[in-house]
Amino acid sequence: MLKKSFLLALSMASSAVLAQNPVETDGGKYKVVLENDQVRVLEYRDLPGELTHQHRHPAFVLYAVAPFKRKIHLPDGKVLMREFKAGDVMFSPSQVHIGENVGSTPTHVIMVELKTAVKP
Repeated sequence: MLKKSFLLALSMASSAVLAQNPVETDGGKYKVVLENDQVRVLEYRDLPGELTHQHRHPAFVLYAVAPFKRKIHLPDGKVLMREFKAGDVMFSPSQVHIGENVGSTPTHVIMVELKTAVKP
């Protein structure tokens, strides 16, 4: 537990400006399903107790394939608790964070990251 806390604090100490692409920081958890000039669609999976590295997402829509519970650690020290049922959908503005699976089930989501404003 101490090791996990230390690693989390060390990760958060790095500047949000240096936050990277989640596919690069956590390639074992994120898979690109589709990418074009408008969107990038990611599939994300992890197991209970796992953490991501600090990374950045542009504005995105998240679809929960399965139920899960996680903490989102923001660079300013704020922590958000998120709990989803299968089928839940949410929108998030651009965000830098570390994700932590604090539930008893694996996380499985589809994320649609927006690259540009949608034109009518």
